[in-house]
Amino acid sequence: MKHVLESVESKFEMFQILNEDGKVVNKDAMPELSDDELKELMRRMVYTRILDQRSIALNRQGRLGFYAPTAGQEASQLGSHFALEKEDFILPGYRDVPQLIWHGLPLYQAFLFSRGHYHGNQMPEGVHALSPQIIIGAQYIQAAGVGLGMKMRGKKAVAITYTGDGGTSQGDFYEGINFAGAYDANCIFMVQNNGFAISVPREKQTKAKTLAQKAVAAGIEGIQVDGMDVLAVYAATKHARERAIEGKGPMLIETMTYRYGPHTMAGDDPTRYRTSDLDSEWEKKDPLVRFRKFLEDKKLWSEEDENKVIEEAKDDIKKAIKEADKYPKQKVTDLIGHMFEELPTNLKEQMEEYKEKESK
Repeated sequence: MKHVLESVESKFEMFQILNEDGKVVNKDAMPELSDDELKELMRRMVYTRILDQRSIALNRQGRLGFYAPTAGQEASQLGSHFALEKEDFILPGYRDVPQLIWHGLPLYQAFLFSRGHYHGNQMPEGVHALSPQIIIGAQYIQAAGVGLGMKMRGKKAVAITYTGDGGTSQGDFYEGINFAGAYDANCIFMVQNNGFAISVPREKQTKAKTLAQKAVAAGIEGIQVDGMDVLAVYAATKHARERAIEGKGPMLIETMTYRYGPHTMAGDDPTRYRTSDLDSEWEKKDPLVRFRKFLEDKKLWSEEDENKVIEEAKDDIKKAIKEADKYPKQKVTDLIGHMFEELPTNLKEQMEEYKEKESK
């Protein structure tokens, strides 16, 4: 007797609510957001796009250090964050500074993080997050532990973590989702699939037709979402959060998105591995344009509204960079002092040596 096996890929069709023209194509999935909440979501996306533009300019001026552009990924980043609560814990990758800012990290500290200053990694009281992870995929391991801790303490909160498509090729990715799945940890695993792990196309990262299907091996739920559709990302994340706090286990969300700029400002040239045709194709899917059309049709957004947000963002950025400039410069003793709770002998010796140098 022959058995017909259904391919797992067929179960991972992309979830979408708004199409490229800003029209609702999935009314049943529309999230319950008030007009004010819809406008606030747009405000955050516009603000973050301006922040990205100004951060790139500041980097080129030598006023910021490491920076990973975010334009194109606003729906993925902010749609997911908008579904969170203040008590939820964020474990970001290095491109996920916007989520930290909207979670409560002051803008000047985000700039200090870019400069490598230790204060940029110190989360204020009440901001439940770790500083951005530079090691690819390591945050997945950490999220599994944080999520399990929340479950064991009976907290109605989740740990959410982010990585890119390249991060799913790391061992930490598999270990993290497997551990979280085995213990039904309160976790949401976001994979922001922007098509390229720096310069390596997703097709060369894995044979799998979707990254969402990798959830199957860990025994957790998985879904692929249109990452340029902020309402779809919000709805998927809210669903994942509700499942997790109800004890139904973690969820893996793959958002199909695109970064319009380079991987980072550290010399990456996307024209060497991406075509202008591909860029043009994704520009038509711009998450801000799509959501703007949706709101304009509902008479909820105008050019005046947008310009107000743009000026607000520019003003905030100007003040924040001045505050970062005024903050005390990091010293070698600061760096050594924050490495361990109890310094080993060799670092104690170095600490004394640098204290003497700094006092002169």
